[in-house]
Amino acid sequence: MKIYRYLLIVLISSAGVLPSCQPQSHDHGHSGHEGAHHEESEEGKVHFSMQQFAALGMRVDTVTQRNMASYVEANGQLEVPPQNEAAVTAIIGANVASIKVIEGDEVKKGQVLAYLSHPNLIQLQTDYIQSWNQLQYLEQDYKRQEKLYEEKVGAGKEFQKTKADFLSTKAATQGLESQLKLLGLNIHTVQSGKIYSKVPVYSPISGYVRLVEVKTGQYVQPQTEMFELVNVEHIHADLMVFERDVHKVSKGQKVHFSTESLPDIELVANIYAVGKAFEQNPKAIHIHAEIENKVGQLIPGMYVNGRIITGEKMRMSLPNEAVVRDGDRYYVFAAEEMQEEWEFVPKEVVRKEQDGMWTAVEFVQQIESNQKVAWNNAYYLLAELKKSEAGHDH
Repeated sequence: MKIYRYLLIVLISSAGVLPSCQPQSHDHGHSGHEGAHHEESEEGKVHFSMQQFAALGMRVDTVTQRNMASYVEANGQLEVPPQNEAAVTAIIGANVASIKVIEGDEVKKGQVLAYLSHPNLIQLQTDYIQSWNQLQYLEQDYKRQEKLYEEKVGAGKEFQKTKADFLSTKAATQGLESQLKLLGLNIHTVQSGKIYSKVPVYSPISGYVRLVEVKTGQYVQPQTEMFELVNVEHIHADLMVFERDVHKVSKGQKVHFSTESLPDIELVANIYAVGKAFEQNPKAIHIHAEIENKVGQLIPGMYVNGRIITGEKMRMSLPNEAVVRDGDRYYVFAAEEMQEEWEFVPKEVVRKEQDGMWTAVEFVQQIESNQKVAWNNAYYLLAELKKSEAGHDH
């Protein structure tokens, strides 16, 4: 039993002198009063050796003054004005003889997108030629009968019949001619007797082919949509602003936003129009912003996440990684280099605006202007502080 007691004493003594491998934390007590726990955690300290400091890639520096922006968050999508989009239809029922473009092609206004063919197209031209030739004859006959009637030589009844036939044929001819013009056919060529076996489908705007919705040989009705075209020259951001933020938004403000396809590129736009009517679900208004730095492939319908800059002010600021939340409070860590280690002490702050990778802060208790603070790993520092405090409690 004496041997066992001797070993137990040795083990207890050894445990008391073993160095801790965890970062050290010191807690200085205060007299009890309201908020005492908060002040104790303020006085808690975390110590890192130089090796730990380097291994964690710690960055320390003074608090910087930055021009921080206050903003309203807004989401939406990229859009183009209605006049910059076009749906191309067939105008007349016919078969698709050939398709001259594919999706993504750039096209100019008036460029041929496809050709259509059908017996009805040939019949239309034939009817026009017959009507036009008949009109030429009736026009001459009408002029002759009119002259005879004026000279009291011809009968009035014959003149009225000739006039009626002439005007009726003229109206029918003009109707057929309008149809041929809509099809993009040269009227003078048809009048000369040349029949088009295929008729072109033209692009009404310059831009890009967004969709090709037909196949070669397919029969298309007059209302069938064959192509969708879009001109992205005036693509803009269409954002939704909720009712609570409407009063903060106005024409001329800057918008910083990104798209899903370009998450690391910040695009900048300028608000040129603010909607005057609320969408009901959700209750919000549309704002339209012209993009200043168009880069990459911007396509209508792309989702965008933006911030509307509503004001700017110089603020004490730190990187986002320097600020950590604990319950309903926020902290940063004051840093001081000792002889062979770094000491970190939590300082409570009030978090203000957040602008990109930076957060504006106000210190609850003022610090010296040359006081260095941890610029990163605040979450890790808080975890180590809590770990050591928990150890002290036991």
